[in-house]
Amino acid sequence: MVKRSRIIAFFLIVLLFAGLMGGTTNNILKHINLGLDLKGGFEVLYEVQPAQKGQKITKDVMTNTVQALDRRVNALGVNEPNIQIEGTNNIRVQLAGVKNQKEARDILSTTANISFRDVNDNKLLDGTDLVEGQAKQSYTQTGKPNVVLQVKDRKKFHDVTKKILDMAPNNQLIIWLDFEEGKDSYKEEVKKEHPKFLSNPNVNEAFNTDTVTIEGNFTIEEAQNLASLLKAGALPVKLKETYSTSVGAQFGEHALNKTINAGIIGVAIIFLFMLVYYRFPGLIAVITLAIYIYLTLLVFQLINGVLTLPGIAALILGVGMAVDANIITYERIKEELRVGRTVKAAFAAGNKQSFMTIFDANITTIIAAVVLFIYGSSSVKGFATLLIISILLSFITAVYGTRLFLGLWVNSNLLKNKPNWFGVKKKDIHDISENMDAHKLPTRFDRFDFVKHHNKFFAISIILTIVGVIALSVFRLNLSIDYTNGTRVEVLSKQSLTAEQLNDDLKTLKLTPEDIVLSGNKHEIGVMRFEGAFNKNEVAHITDYFTKKYGPTNVSTVSPEVGREIAKNAFKSLIFAAIGIIIYVALRFEWRMGIAAIIALLHDAFLMVTFFSLTRLEVDLTFIAAILTIIGYSINDTIVTFDRIRDHMRFKGRLKTTEDIAEVVNIGLRQTLTRSINTVLTVVITAAALFIFGSESIQNFSIALLIGLIMGCYSSIFIAAQLWYVFKKRELKKKGPIKTVKEKRKWSDEPQV
Repeated sequence: MVKRSRIIAFFLIVLLFAGLMGGTTNNILKHINLGLDLKGGFEVLYEVQPAQKGQKITKDVMTNTVQALDRRVNALGVNEPNIQIEGTNNIRVQLAGVKNQKEARDILSTTANISFRDVNDNKLLDGTDLVEGQAKQSYTQTGKPNVVLQVKDRKKFHDVTKKILDMAPNNQLIIWLDFEEGKDSYKEEVKKEHPKFLSNPNVNEAFNTDTVTIEGNFTIEEAQNLASLLKAGALPVKLKETYSTSVGAQFGEHALNKTINAGIIGVAIIFLFMLVYYRFPGLIAVITLAIYIYLTLLVFQLINGVLTLPGIAALILGVGMAVDANIITYERIKEELRVGRTVKAAFAAGNKQSFMTIFDANITTIIAAVVLFIYGSSSVKGFATLLIISILLSFITAVYGTRLFLGLWVNSNLLKNKPNWFGVKKKDIHDISENMDAHKLPTRFDRFDFVKHHNKFFAISIILTIVGVIALSVFRLNLSIDYTNGTRVEVLSKQSLTAEQLNDDLKTLKLTPEDIVLSGNKHEIGVMRFEGAFNKNEVAHITDYFTKKYGPTNVSTVSPEVGREIAKNAFKSLIFAAIGIIIYVALRFEWRMGIAAIIALLHDAFLMVTFFSLTRLEVDLTFIAAILTIIGYSINDTIVTFDRIRDHMRFKGRLKTTEDIAEVVNIGLRQTLTRSINTVLTVVITAAALFIFGSESIQNFSIALLIGLIMGCYSSIFIAAQLWYVFKKRELKKKGPIKTVKEKRKWSDEPQV
């Protein structure tokens, strides 16, 4: 009898989610914070240095500096600034959506120590003599912009002006901003067309007032900026730029639109694949995947996360991970149906058997993502954050969501005697009386003996590794400025660009590039790299030139110190991710599987590095993110394979000969090969969509994912499992027959003698 109430419950829940998603998605998308690479803006990393000799950079000094920077950012009117302390003496500032980047940089980095001096550079007053927060922009009697300040002590100001008056004819009061002792001099500056001091008014009387006006040839904007700067207060330290990157708003919009379109195409193809291959359960998967995408965006918005270009890639790749969990469950259910179980029994058994496999696979990917978050840079942290959220939510929706929705249909009895709805043909179903076990089910890959050719697979990998070593020693890697140092300029033009054209522009600017690379469908994007990190004035000049001539221009600079730090953190992230994974796999399975898995992962990572060395593709910040993502996906694949091998070991009970070990490995590989192919195929679809249709900024990231996914699938089947076979064969030779099932300890309340 069909229980219609369960089917009605299914439609009510789906309609509830559909209404919720339809009514709130637009609002969620509007309130998600976009990163610099999507919204435009700039990011700068400052090294905090002492303002005076003997000053120590303490925790309190760093906190006070952040507060001072925050006041200055507020003066700029920037929404949602991100100012963070990194390490003991670095501060990272991210300002998304800021329009005048040069103005913002000047306001942030200027120490803003105001001082009043005589013509001999003797300090008479400084910022401590002014009332805090009282600076404001005003106008002179003739309508010219000026800045009005208020002094704390009227008498002291009277005495200072009287002293200047007595110095006639040198009765000038020089107002300086960031005067440098031993370097700056009024007598030198006054000769210049654009002197460094703010103003040098003549003092013709001793003033009995608490108001000071600074007059000069200011524009309204300059007077407003100066007033905002003085109102925010002086920085307690000096700031040195060690890293900076800027993104034009149009660049960000261009990248956002292209990557979202790529994501829609990739996800649509995955949905179609699931519907065609898995039929009704595929429809359930599509529903849960849609809910997963919605929940991921909702959680990301609730935690006030910043969505970056790699973050969108993480969301799209998360769909592949969620699909993987569905595929594992559905393949298990199909196996149970083929041995003759009813739909209801197969559903229960399939869910139970797949749970721990999915759990283990997700945990190892989270390990890689957490390491990436700890050691990654700002944009990579955004990728790692969204990847972690994606993994957790994909686990919840794929395991519990699918179980709920499919369970309502299964328990309604509507699917009773309808295994074809699960993609299982009647001719493949055994009678339950045959007592067929899932471990003995034939597969379409039974003719393949994977273990027999393990030495050939090892030889291929060794040859590829030797090629890689030679390639790296000869060509090395084409490292971006992130890992070395230098300046990168990226121009987005409305027309096609040529290298000769950009070279002529650089000659005009008296600059010599290391290389010029064109990208985009019509070569509308030009990328130029330079040796050495440009200072903020050079960056402003270059940005202004190319923006006026072509359009939006991005400029990134990296100092040698930061380049070394990024490279060191990249190495640490790989090491710690490998250690974390090997420990987990060893604890959950056995140490031989852990060692085999790590060797396979290192194999994947090294071959991906080799590919980038041979193709001369640029290795940037997202490359490490790609490697760690591949490590996560590859170990995921390996764990599913090892889980099935462990199942067959337990089923067998004892391994007496090398043939027994080979049989366990072969059966495990054959029965998981469909899942491996389908999973890799779905993630490859998303990575390919990102590569073909996504932003040029993450093309190398997408290529790394594509190559890595193929390598990961290869290594899980032909390296990891084969290595375990070799290790287990040695154990057999050393110890004799291997028990694969732990005997349960017998308990008795009888007295023991």
